[in-house]
Amino acid sequence: MFSCLSVMNRKRALISDTFKVNKRRVGNEKQFGAVNNGEAGPLDVKATLQDLMTLFPRKLFNDALPQIVLKHQLYSIHNDRTQVDRQLSDLREQGELLMFQLGFDAEAFGLVFAADYKAKVLAGEEGRGTRGTVDKFLEKVLPSCNDLSFNKDKMLKEFLFTDSEITQLVKSGVLTVRDAGSWWLSIPNSGRFTKYLIQGRKAVLGMVKKSKYNEVLKAELEERQTNSQVKFQIKYHIHDIIGAELVE
Repeated sequence: MFSCLSVMNRKRALISDTFKVNKRRVGNEKQFGAVNNGEAGPLDVKATLQDLMTLFPRKLFNDALPQIVLKHQLYSIHNDRTQVDRQLSDLREQGELLMFQLGFDAEAFGLVFAADYKAKVLAGEEGRGTRGTVDKFLEKVLPSCNDLSFNKDKMLKEFLFTDSEITQLVKSGVLTVRDAGSWWLSIPNSGRFTKYLIQGRKAVLGMVKKSKYNEVLKAELEERQTNSQVKFQIKYHIHDIIGAELVE
């Protein structure tokens, strides 16, 4: 069975007006060992996350970033979104997984294993004056972190941080300003990741759009030579554009 990807029209703009697609469900397909819903075997989101994370380009970021998977990439493999979301919620409640709002799109969420996040944050804090405050954040906030953002009242009264310590957390990159008096949980130094994701997404969508009839075999696309705009493995982008419903 051959899988064909095609660019479709869509009402809601994501990255730019150049590429617009309709929201369409992707057909059943098993990919690199992950079990797709509807096939034999139980749905295992954690195993799928681990598979997808093998596509993350650690060397590109000098191994300074935790491995990041986009939530919607899971939807490129598993069709039962309710089950995916339920298992993600369980992993977050168990303290194994963290979720981040990536900023470039309201529906774009990054997923990182908590142990990997903690290790990379601590490595980046080595020798810095903010280390003590970041340690406190990782010990007090991270173990039970089901929130994407925190307001000032919660930071001051529940977690007992001072205004000065909150400023240090923003400086360290574990928090970014959401609006006056609230902050997003964030991944330090992840700006380049977002930049490369967006430019790579545009480039791969462009490859599909330039193909005959605006469609291409998935297997053929995976073997295509990419230009300098594509920094990640092309499979990472393919899971992105399918899961985000930018292609059918």
